[in-house]
Amino acid sequence: MLNKMIDHTFLGQAGTTKDIDKIIEEALKYDFKSVCIAPSYVKYAKEQLKDSNILICTVIGFPLGYNVTSVKVFETKIALEHGADEIDMVMNVGRFKDKQYEYVLNEIKAIKEVCGNKVLKVIIETALLTKEEIAKATELVLQSGADFIKTSTGFSFRGASFEDIEIMKSIAKDDLLIKASGGIKSKEDALKMVELGANRLGTSKSVVIMEGKVDNSSNY
Repeated sequence: MLNKMIDHTFLGQAGTTKDIDKIIEEALKYDFKSVCIAPSYVKYAKEQLKDSNILICTVIGFPLGYNVTSVKVFETKIALEHGADEIDMVMNVGRFKDKQYEYVLNEIKAIKEVCGNKVLKVIIETALLTKEEIAKATELVLQSGADFIKTSTGFSFRGASFEDIEIMKSIAKDDLLIKASGGIKSKEDALKMVELGANRLGTSKSVVIMEGKVDNSSNY
């Protein structure tokens, strides 16, 4: 069912406990796969959702991805200690564009090692990449042992596109899961992403999608 493919997301910079309470309430109502929230709220959300099957997803190196690897690894350790079930890390896009592929690969591997059997998703920020770079990034994530490749943070000038998913799927096939995120604002968009190969959807428009409406108010 579509609801169990959705990471119900709130990553606003000025987010308060009230905002977290709201997405928790919505996640419980619609039985979403997870709530995707800022690291500082993971412990709080874990307590609020302790009697549910809804997972806690959080972000690492977010939204720019240019933290040094040791910082990302430390962030990940803390997030897991606080109760995160899934980690969405941002790839170092600058290093990738410099063709420092070993650096990028080793960083993902280091974070996956910390995650162990917890799910790791790698955000490659497709808006900043060429088609060829999207394909190459997918190859690296596939090699890394991460569980998912993810399109976007939702903080760049665009989110996921249908073409992004098609390119990723052509490389990932059935060996790497795909998360489409950013810019999914209707049920029609969501279903098309799934049809093209997305296994998970990241959106703040989850309720709108479930109710069959459209909301163009933001990128995430």
